[in-house]
Amino acid sequence: MNMEFSGMGLWGFLILIADIWAIVSTLQSNISTGRKVIWIVLILFLPLLGFLLWLLVGPRGR
Repeated sequence: MNMEFSGMGLWGFLILIADIWAIVSTLQSNISTGRKVIWIVLILFLPLLGFLLWLLVGPRGR
């Protein structure tokens, strides 16, 4: 295993953790169910871009 591959694996793991955090926070927010579904689908299908959008303009928990 070369160093470049393990670095990419680390970035993938960090994005996964960030996406899980964004999804849990979205589920705990007070927005409507329809908007929650839209945000979760966006985060799942576009992991990095979806997380960045959520971070900038997404709903906040509670």
